[in-house]
Amino acid sequence: MTHPWFDATPVPRVLAHRGLVTPDAAAHGVTENSFAAVAEAHGAGAAYVESDCHLTADGEVVLFHDADLSRVTGDPRPVADVTTAELEELMADRGGLITLRQALEAFPTLRFNLDVKADAAAEPTGRIIAPHADRVLLTSFSASRRRVALAAAAAAGGRPATSAGSGTIARLVAAVAVRSGALARRAVTGVDAVQVPERRGLVRVVTPAFVALVHRAGVEVHVWTVNDPEDMTSLLDLGVDGLVTDRADVALEVVAARGRRAL
Repeated sequence: MTHPWFDATPVPRVLAHRGLVTPDAAAHGVTENSFAAVAEAHGAGAAYVESDCHLTADGEVVLFHDADLSRVTGDPRPVADVTTAELEELMADRGGLITLRQALEAFPTLRFNLDVKADAAAEPTGRIIAPHADRVLLTSFSASRRRVALAAAAAAGGRPATSAGSGTIARLVAAVAVRSGALARRAVTGVDAVQVPERRGLVRVVTPAFVALVHRAGVEVHVWTVNDPEDMTSLLDLGVDGLVTDRADVALEVVAARGRRAL
């Protein structure tokens, strides 16, 4: 049975990577993973927003990618050492801080793809998403963080969708190399999607054989981070199910144009 997270749109899906920051919004100081960026993605018609979870010093789960604030705010402190109030002040002229609770409550029609970035954030993230589990896909590069968050959600009565971590991806790539459907099915047991980069260094991960094998194993393929329209088109031609992109507005138009041509 397909998880309700997948019901928002038909494939191919567009996942707004850290929300949407258009060039105009960036010129006005808006940054990724801000309240304004999530609102912009929603306003552009995105049904899915990909984001990241960290924990502040006072125990609030916030949407923030990096472990520290330097790249986004110029403040070198780790997110874990800053209170929510301090982070709100730092983000005030950058589109506004958005906590995980706020994101789920302020945007009740959005689906969220949440990557747990810190060990301390795993358990509280699971508890917070539990009442909204029908519209959350939970992931992490760390298998242990993903397990902790999923267990916390389950304990609170929720079952989010989930995608594979880096260990699973490595096993899938190996399965493709030996053309083993059995190994692929074993690798994706318990996950709903595989989210991968198009390439890892010089190695191309997303190939026709990879997509076909993952599909035969019964899960979707989402590719990150795809910002060029030609790359989007090439990947969609390969049959990928989702594009994780900084330019959700562009990707939505690419998908819509393909639909118009198919009519």
